[in-house]
Amino acid sequence: MASAAEQLAANLNWGAFGKAEELKKRIWFTLGALLVYRLGTYLPLPGIDAAALAKAFNNAQTGIIGLFNMFSGGAVGRMAILALGIMPYISASIIVQLMTTVVPSWEALKKEGESGRKQLNQYTRYLTVLLAIFQAWGIAVGLEGASGVVAHPGMFFRLSATLTLVGGTMFLMWLGEQITSRGIGNGTSLIIFAGIVAGLPHAIAGTLELGRQGAISTFAIVAIIVVAIVVIGFVVFMERAQRRLLIQYPKRQVGNQIMQGQSSHLPLKLNTSGVIPPIFASSLLLVPATIANFQQGQTTGWLTTVTALLGHGQPLYMVAYTALIVFFCFFYTAIVFNPTDTADNLKKHGGFIPGIRPGERTAEYIDYVLTRITVLGAIYIVAVCLLPEFLISYTGVPFYFGGTSLLIVVSVTMDTVSQIQGHLLAHQYEGLIKRAKLKGGRR
Repeated sequence: MASAAEQLAANLNWGAFGKAEELKKRIWFTLGALLVYRLGTYLPLPGIDAAALAKAFNNAQTGIIGLFNMFSGGAVGRMAILALGIMPYISASIIVQLMTTVVPSWEALKKEGESGRKQLNQYTRYLTVLLAIFQAWGIAVGLEGASGVVAHPGMFFRLSATLTLVGGTMFLMWLGEQITSRGIGNGTSLIIFAGIVAGLPHAIAGTLELGRQGAISTFAIVAIIVVAIVVIGFVVFMERAQRRLLIQYPKRQVGNQIMQGQSSHLPLKLNTSGVIPPIFASSLLLVPATIANFQQGQTTGWLTTVTALLGHGQPLYMVAYTALIVFFCFFYTAIVFNPTDTADNLKKHGGFIPGIRPGERTAEYIDYVLTRITVLGAIYIVAVCLLPEFLISYTGVPFYFGGTSLLIVVSVTMDTVSQIQGHLLAHQYEGLIKRAKLKGGRR
């Protein structure tokens, strides 16, 4: 059953969209920023032979490099200045969030409000630079190891490539923050969303071409389309799923009036962690490949073996991907939702769950329910991300049809649409308030 806010949002008059000037400015700013990002993915890295790079990338795009290329919007295949994408910033932000539960001083900063949040954001930026330097240096060394890709290999190329790639990541980090504050939706998520969506036409055309050549059967193409539609519908259903805990408020006296007892609910999302687990799991699986670039020229080594085993579609990749998704589902949920704080807030306001004693017992009950629904949420994310992977491994279709990409696209779309509806709703409320003030003034 939809909530009152959802019902009101569904009945919004979209004719009011033309009158919401602030909303239109935000949408145009978001579109302009994403256009700048897409243009940046076509600016090549200096000192790269495009023909040799295309040949080397075609031989490696079926591995984990193809996944990295998807998140960067095709910038890896062109080795553009934005080839690192926004992934270092995402990794750094999640690491900082994880550290707030381990380091007491960082946990205190988290509770300080706006000032603490700014300090943590600064730590995130510093860590982003470190991760970007590490990954950019690995890419530069890996490019030198590929025959004919770098025109003039050497220390100068490594330094210039590292500086350029790190600068591209910092620009995307700034652009994402600007979209979040001045546009619509989460800027970081929209940048990844734009990269995936931009590659969809090429992926669809490539799949149809493989079907025309006979490399993929017609039945496989139809199965891919059906799986994609089913996954999209399943994601929409599961992302809206909630476990609502009944909250009862007793009668209370306010002045000379006695307020009747009220009932409300505490909504617990089935997937509290959102798209963070698959994104962070994918970024962690890129670490061995990045480190392996430092080993160019060596024919043996355990790292080379591990990198080969972590290739896309390999059994070790599937097991590691599943384990990381489950881990981050629970860990990220524990970070963003604290049952003890929720129980204390309910107790302060006189609310209680029927049949559960306020305080510690309420926190234990909320934690019990949250753990159970997180198990279902983890199973849902693993199923969405892995089931299409098996189809990809057998048919060889592009990564854009994978469960991770569909999960990101659908989740970001739903979040952005809900924010647009929120702005329209606020605009309608402002209009009602203005009309009420005018009528009051006439009286």
